[in-house]
Amino acid sequence: MTGNFNKGMLIVISSPSGAGKTSICKKLLEIDDKIKPSVSVTTRKPRRNEINGVDYIFTTIKDFKKKISNSEFLEYADVFNNKYGTLISSTKLLADKGYDVLFDIDWQGTQQLSQFEENILTIFILPPSKKEIEKRLNKREAENSENSDLVKERMLRFEDELSHWKEYDYVVTNDNFDNCVLEIINIISVERKKRANKKSIIKKIRDLKD
Repeated sequence: MTGNFNKGMLIVISSPSGAGKTSICKKLLEIDDKIKPSVSVTTRKPRRNEINGVDYIFTTIKDFKKKISNSEFLEYADVFNNKYGTLISSTKLLADKGYDVLFDIDWQGTQQLSQFEENILTIFILPPSKKEIEKRLNKREAENSENSDLVKERMLRFEDELSHWKEYDYVVTNDNFDNCVLEIINIISVERKKRANKKSIIKKIRDLKD
């Protein structure tokens, strides 16, 4: 299931539902033109204002299962009774061009990516409080983008999602949106320099051996 991404870095942003990872990802894409989004394939219905092919690639369960059978996914997972997956083809195309590819995925997808890809940076977003999560999810319900049953299910899974924070390279609290985004931008900058330096050292060592 590996894609062998050697040029671009795979940047994963995860969080419990309602912690703001989607808004953070959108802001990162606005700020840094070296980052391109990984557009997930999903079987869930579009929310209001979501565009097929831009926010997600919306598909059927039958088509999703076919893609699994054809080994087309880099990672895939079941999340709140819907399926989500990342296509190897589109991710490799972006990474091979030198872009860093941004993933808005949960801990299940992150575990799969981490098993097969070395050039990966994982960041977990914490909400300021559980009360704030409830507030944000209730706002989704009021805007008719999610029903009350799904909001309740998300809250029930909150602690389980939260428990995976230790599996990530960095943990950032989203108590102030702008500060949170700035902290993530700084993390990405540091990681780019570290990885570029490592590649330079490896090349130097190879040259010395020749």
